[in-house]
Amino acid sequence: MNNPQIQFSDRKSEIDLYQLQELLNISAFWAKGRSIEDLSIAIANSEPVISVSDSERLIGFARATSDGIYRATIWDVVIHPEYRSSGVGTNLVETILSHPRMRWVERIYLMTTNQQEFYKKIGFQPNTTTTMVIHNLAKLSFVPNTEVQLQESLGE
Repeated sequence: MNNPQIQFSDRKSEIDLYQLQELLNISAFWAKGRSIEDLSIAIANSEPVISVSDSERLIGFARATSDGIYRATIWDVVIHPEYRSSGVGTNLVETILSHPRMRWVERIYLMTTNQQEFYKKIGFQPNTTTTMVIHNLAKLSFVPNTEVQLQESLGE
């Protein structure tokens, strides 16, 4: 990948959410139809967030969530179809992995439907023993509607 126009950035404020929404709709069956508001919330609550641009055009994106030491998860890795197999995707994932927030994390997870071979080349290994999921926790009828009251501890 020797295109000087391609720039990687970890500045959340530079991400054009409309371009991101379009990129996800074009490139990611699992992320079609995400709203601008929801994308903004996801980005605000993720670190690092890496975007890839060719001039002014958003061509790649990935984000992670982490406790900074034990566990992290990489989310929403997406490359525009015109830039696949060019090395941009590998550089994007390696940029996430080398970010200071991720560098010392013991285990880094990601989920993929069709790209196992791509991630294996970067060093990821299949993990079938620890992954579980629950969907729409906030919307499930059995979740009690309780309020947690946080009390500020009083120093004595």
